[in-house]
Amino acid sequence: MNLFSFCGREWPVWGGDRPELASTGPQNVFGSGLVAKGLQISVMIENSAGRAGDNRLEIGVRRARSRENHVFFAQARPGQRGPNVKLMIQIPCLDEESTLPATLGDLPRQLEGIDCIEVLVIDDGSRDRTSEVAREHGADHVLRFAANRGLGNAFAAGMDFCLREGADIIVNTDGDNQYCGADIAELVRPILEGRAELVIGDRRPGEIEHFSATKKRLQILGSRTVSRLANLTVPDVASGFKAYSREAASRINTFAEFDHTVDHVIQAGRQRIPTLSVPIRTNDQLRPSRLFSSVGEFISRSLGVMVRVYSSYGAMKVFAAVGSVVMTAGVLLGLRFVYFFFFTDHHSLHVQSLILAAILMLAGFQMLLTGIVADLINGSRSLLEDVSYRLRRLEGDALGGAGDGQEEAGSPRS
Repeated sequence: MNLFSFCGREWPVWGGDRPELASTGPQNVFGSGLVAKGLQISVMIENSAGRAGDNRLEIGVRRARSRENHVFFAQARPGQRGPNVKLMIQIPCLDEESTLPATLGDLPRQLEGIDCIEVLVIDDGSRDRTSEVAREHGADHVLRFAANRGLGNAFAAGMDFCLREGADIIVNTDGDNQYCGADIAELVRPILEGRAELVIGDRRPGEIEHFSATKKRLQILGSRTVSRLANLTVPDVASGFKAYSREAASRINTFAEFDHTVDHVIQAGRQRIPTLSVPIRTNDQLRPSRLFSSVGEFISRSLGVMVRVYSSYGAMKVFAAVGSVVMTAGVLLGLRFVYFFFFTDHHSLHVQSLILAAILMLAGFQMLLTGIVADLINGSRSLLEDVSYRLRRLEGDALGGAGDGQEEAGSPRS
């Protein structure tokens, strides 16, 4: 048994009692001797030649439950692409009885660099046999809501479930078999190689045959707008085919009940989460989209999400910009009144402009004050996000249960 110093204390470290955690040269992995709870530690490993190795292992403390006591052990976090990488594929569904079999059948059973693949189906209050079909066609987990709660809530519940189940990579796909399951390998590769924490599938909207010309233009324009707001380059923001590392899934929150795509891209950009897009293929359309009833509804809701999410991260910029414009308009009107007052004999006819100028200047000043207050609130929000991130990591490291929704066990996958 060896000792290493951390936080002013000496901690026992050994790996012989767990063969999979035994020392392997420069890639030493600490075993169950580290008795600690809820810690994440980055340590420099001394290699066999006595030099400080370049390898940093993120040590995630996980809790192993036993009948008599709780034993805590340190384990290599696959965030650094260590051994035993677990991939979970989540599929939010609403009345997908007819399309779900094709979706599940198209998913890969094995992938290079992945040791375990599990499938989670989130049944968002379906009125058909979606849950039964999911179990019959090999879903490992089925999370079912008693009533429809919206795509955003279904997605968030699935992400929380995957984190509690110990997923290292989470892939989200749709239940309508829109995306090609074989492209999951392309989604997870940048994460396995350490080049990204969030990978978004690019459908190349301008080339999709069943998209109308108007929809193609709107998709391209919307992606460019969101990319500018997020300071990222994402050619297909509306794509629901994404891969999240455990780190990204723990940091990104879902607030929108309508859709999560715009929300997550802006959050990823503002939180500086490494994000990449990879080309993917799409299957033939099996049914029209049910996410929105018209293009106008999609635009209005997406614009609302853009404004809300961007304002939460850049509140001072938004309110300062709008307030400055309004105040400038008031000042110009005031100068106009001053000109008529001193250089003409008809100044009494322009009192209305003076009143309007006063109102605009007061409104602009109020907006500036609101921006300051919103910026202070934004600081508190950042602290709450950090607390939420730490709680998710602790919940994921502790062996959790099904959580939100009712889990129904699926048939085991071969």
